[in-house]
Parts: sequence; C-alpha cells; structure tokens
Amino acid sequence: MVKRKLAALEKVEADLSYVEDFRAQYYQYENHREIFMATPTSTEAGIISLRDLIDFISHVADCYPDITKDFPQQLIDMLIQHHVDLEPELREKIVGSLVLLRKKDIIDSVTLNKAMQAVLFNLVTSDRTSSKALWAIKITRELWKRQIWTDAKTVEIMKEACLAENEKVIVGGVRFFLGGDKEREEMEDDSSDDDGVDVAKLKHQVGINKKTKKKARQVEKAIATVKKKERKKKQPHALNFSALHLLHDSQGFSEELFSKHLQNTKSKLNLEQKLLVLQLVSRLIGLHKLTLVHFYSYFQKYLTPRQPSVTSFLASLAQATHNLVPPDVLEPLIQKIANEFVSEASAAEVASAGLNAIREICVRQPLAMNETLLQDLVMYKKSKDKGVMMAAKGLLGLYRDVGADMLKRRDRGKEASMALSAGEKKEIRYGEEAAGEIEGLELLAKWKEEERKKRRAEQGLPSDGEDEEDLEADEEAGWANWDVEDDDSDDSEGWINVESDAEIELSDSDDDKPPSKKTKQEDTADKAEKKTAAENDADKEWNKLATSRILTPADLAKLAELRSESAVNSLLTSRSKRVQKAQSTTNRHIDEPLTAAEIEGLALLSKGKATREEKIAHAKESKTDRDEFKSKTARKKERKVADGKSTTNKEKARKKNFLMTLGKARSKNKRSLVETRAVLKAHHDRQKRGGRRGNK
Repeated sequence: MVKRKLAALEKVEADLSYVEDFRAQYYQYENHREIFMATPTSTEAGIISLRDLIDFISHVADCYPDITKDFPQQLIDMLIQHHVDLEPELREKIVGSLVLLRKKDIIDSVTLNKAMQAVLFNLVTSDRTSSKALWAIKITRELWKRQIWTDAKTVEIMKEACLAENEKVIVGGVRFFLGGDKEREEMEDDSSDDDGVDVAKLKHQVGINKKTKKKARQVEKAIATVKKKERKKKQPHALNFSALHLLHDSQGFSEELFSKHLQNTKSKLNLEQKLLVLQLVSRLIGLHKLTLVHFYSYFQKYLTPRQPSVTSFLASLAQATHNLVPPDVLEPLIQKIANEFVSEASAAEVASAGLNAIREICVRQPLAMNETLLQDLVMYKKSKDKGVMMAAKGLLGLYRDVGADMLKRRDRGKEASMALSAGEKKEIRYGEEAAGEIEGLELLAKWKEEERKKRRAEQGLPSDGEDEEDLEADEEAGWANWDVEDDDSDDSEGWINVESDAEIELSDSDDDKPPSKKTKQEDTADKAEKKTAAENDADKEWNKLATSRILTPADLAKLAELRSESAVNSLLTSRSKRVQKAQSTTNRHIDEPLTAAEIEGLALLSKGKATREEKIAHAKESKTDRDEFKSKTARKKERKVADGKSTTNKEKARKKNFLMTLGKARSKNKRSLVETRAVLKAHHDRQKRGGRRGNK
C-alpha cells in the first residue's frame, strides 16, 4: 500500500514538472487546429503536425484534465463540421483518439454516441443521391441490433435513409424497419428462454395422462406459443421499443414514402423494391391506425392473379386495414378479389389465396363484408381442394364470432345460434373500441371464490356465506412477504393444470341442423337464458374485484400463472387445426407482420408450388426420430456398414438388377418335375459335403 502511494506521488510530481512543456505543446496544437478549421484543405505538413499533436495529447490528457477539458469536444467538432474534407489518416487518428479518451473515462458514452449519430445523420442527409450513406445504415443497424443505440435519434437516421434517392440506401433503410427488431429479438431469445411457463411442470402434468408423441408435440408447441406471447408482453421497457413505435411523425412519414416511391412515376425502384416500401407503409398504417384513404385505391390495378408477386400485394392490403378504415373504401377491393380470384374456373391455389386475403381483411374490419358476398364465399367450404376448403371455413369461423346474423341458419353453428337467440351477440359499430380491462381478471375471481369455499368447508361453515374477516385475511396474506412472492411466484404455486384429452369437448360443427321440434327450441332457449344469467353473475363478481379491491403482489403473481395456464389449455383443447389457426390469427400481436406465405396457405405445398425436397421436409417437421424403434437386423446392418464390412451373397442377390435375374427365372419356369428333382437333390448333396469345394 505504501509503495503504491509513493508511486502515485512520484507520478503527480513528474506530471507537475512537465506541465509547462505540455502547455507549449497544447498551445501549438491549438494554433494548428485554428488553421485547419479555417482552411480544411491546408498543406500536407500542417496536417501531419496536427495529427501527431492530437495523438500525443490524447495519450496524456488524463494527466492534465484542467488544460485539456475542451480537447474532446474540439475533436468532435472537427469530425462533425469537416468529415467530408478530412484527410483519411487524420480522420482515423481523430476517431482513434476519441476511443482512447472514452477508455480513459474522460468522455462518457452518451456524448460519443450523440456525436456519432450527428455524423451519420449528416452523412445521410448531405447528399441523398450518393451511396455513401450505406456506411451509416450498416453502422446504425448493427448498433441497434446490439442495443447500444435504442433511442429515437437512431430511428430518425434510418427514416432519412428511407427518403433518399439512391435505390440501395432506400432499401437499406426500409429493411431496417421491417427486420431490425426481429434481429434484436433473436439475440435476446437465448437470455429469455427460462421466462414464463415452467416447462418441467407442464411435462410432468402431461406425463400423468396417457403418454403419446402427438400430445407431447402439442404441449411443446403450446409452451413455445405462450412463451413468445409473454416475452412480447414484457417489452414496454425503453430498450425494447420497436423502431416503428419511435417514429415522431408516422403519418407524415408514411405519406411521404407513398408519394415519393410508389405514386411517383419517375421512381427508379423495381418491383421487388417497391414491394418492400409498400410493406413498410402498410405496417405503419395498420400499427398506428393512420388515415390514408387514397392509399387503398393504389391496389386496384394489382389485384389480379396475373400480377407477379400478387400475394405480397394482398398481404400488404390486409396489413394496412384496421377498424378505423371506412368500410366503403374496402368493399370494392374485397369484391374485386372475389371476382378475380374466387370462382369455379380459378385454380385451387388462386381461390385459396383470395379467400385467405379476404379473411385477413375482414379480421381487421368485419364491416367491409356484405351479406350476399359472404354467403357465396362460405359455400366453398364444400370444395374438394383442401386449401380452398380450409380458407372458406376460416372465413366462416370468423363471422360466426363477429357477424353470425349475416350467415344462413345452417351455417351459424350451435354456439353462435344459441348466442343469437339469447341476445348475447352485440352489433359491431364502426370505430367502436373495446373497453379497457385487466386480462384474465375473471380467472382470478373464480379462483378466489373456489379457495374461499374450500376454506369455509374446512371450518364447517356454509359455502354460500361471506365473511369480511376472510377478505381481510386474504389481503393481509397477499401483502405479506410481497418481495419474495414477486421474485419467485411460479415456484410457490402448484402444478399448472393441463386438461386431459377426455375433458376436451368441441361443438363447432359445420353440419349442425336446426332443431325440428318446438320443445327442443324452448329447451335450448331456457338453457341459453340460464347460461346468460350465470355469466352475468360471474361478470359482476370479477368487476367487483376490479373496482373494490387493490390487487396485491400475490394476486398479480397468481393472475400471471392463471393466464399462462389458460393460454396453454386453449391451444391444447383445440383438436382441429382450423380452430388453432383461427386462434393464432386472432391473437396475433400487432407488431407481427403478415407475410405472403400466410396468404398462400396450403396452396404453398400443392400442385408444383413446392419441390419434392420441400414437401418431404415439411412432412418430416412433425415426425420424431425412429432410430430407437429399429429392429436388431437393421441395427446390425448399420454397424456393419459403419465398420466397413461387406454384405452376404444373399443380401447382394436382393439388390441385383431384375434384368440380370430374368433368364434364371425363365429357366426355372420351364423345368420339368424330373429336372426340378435333380436340381434339388444336387443342392442337397452339395450342402452335405460343405459346398462345391467340399470338406476335406
């Protein structure tokens, strides 16, 4: 310790002894800097001297902080004001000196980031026709991916790149908004795999029931879906804001993109590049619910099966739809898609793409569909092609939920018919927004009620009663040890209950027939009324929980667990792939884009759309490895091949070409009984003496 103090004192004394010499060098640096700032294209000798002085001062700046307090900002100003005219070696020396000063903690990262962002912003905006801005795009995208730059100024750099006039710069900026967030999420996936649902608990619970590989795959898929959804819910943190959310003026940006690159006939972008811009504009409109009415008329000339990349146009149209778009604007587009794509003369993949596109539009704005067209499109559920049939049933399932009164009685299904007769279905109004509520609060209210009944039954009290002391005790227990429960809520609870196959009931049948007897109708109506009354009572209970009590940390932890359990169960109980697809489409996160592959649907794997290798790979996706079920003979054969051993003559004979054995087969057929007896006797004798050579 004493030696270190003495060394530090000696260093300070040495620094003080050289202070006058350093002042002289610093004064010389300031003179050279003033000359350079006045005339950046000065003589070579002056630049060399300035470069050497910058290198020297940056290495000893921490020893004389009072003298060099303005030195870092001076270097930043040189970069910002004269980055175009800087000599390459001098530019490299300035950047290297700034890095060195950052390592010495003389300047902080915020100051350096702001300076670099200003340089890159100027590089993009100084000359919009130059390709030099590509360097700014690459640097900005990489720093965004690593979460070093996550502020709105970074997004503004890429916004200006999208509005450039150079094709490569435009595409680079657009691709950032379309894929930059996905790259960042992929880097976070490794660190967030353990969040959310407890996989071990779910596997254990499923193992109690009948063990099947299909059930295991369903559980794994359900867990992955719930995990992904939970990760997205946990992303309001400032570091995880999407680039599309950090735009200052999304309305003006989308209008300028549309008018400059899509409407402009002098635009130099090709079809593929225009599709990228179109996808970005549609995502902005759908995400921020922008009003750009003339944007939808742009699609009129592209909605035909003969248009290249038509599914991308259909996906962009659906993506740009939201509940504030006037239905009158969308109705002609839906009618044209139906006329151009969906007909008896159309190919199956064309009709499937058209129906899928109509469904995606109607998911976002159900009022755009008219009753006559809907009943015509629903009839394609009887199509012999699987893709068309699934697309039509998807549209049918959607309107069973949002507009059952537009369907014929035979197409409504049991649940929708009962809801209509009971008056549960509410009419959708244009621009109506759902009231805000806490997701899954009814599950928490139901769980609390069950716990209260159990507790009263254990005490010998009637289950229907309610005691204020119980409520106070629950609240006190919820606030007790709140920090422990908040950190480790999942481990303190029991297993997540996953329903078994025996408890699954489906009532979504396409062949439901109206009841023929009046008594059955009355009985159905009575059941519906009772069900409505029970649901109203349940609504009162959980609304009471939301308005009369403050949720404790224990309540919030239990609520998160109940949400996960409900999400997994809803995916597992849907045996029909159509129902699962409908649920996933309805629950799609607003930030997730709609792709052309989703519009194509099952047509992607039919009639030449995919190669044989792609079809085999698609078929093997859900299949597990069968090595553990191989026979002993197959395993022995694999070992022989691995060891480099040859096969037997019998095994070789099985692989012999058929044409080589044809003559022998014909000669056998022409043998008489005497010849056959002689051949068999010779074979028997040969086997006795040990083959043709015989045993000596």
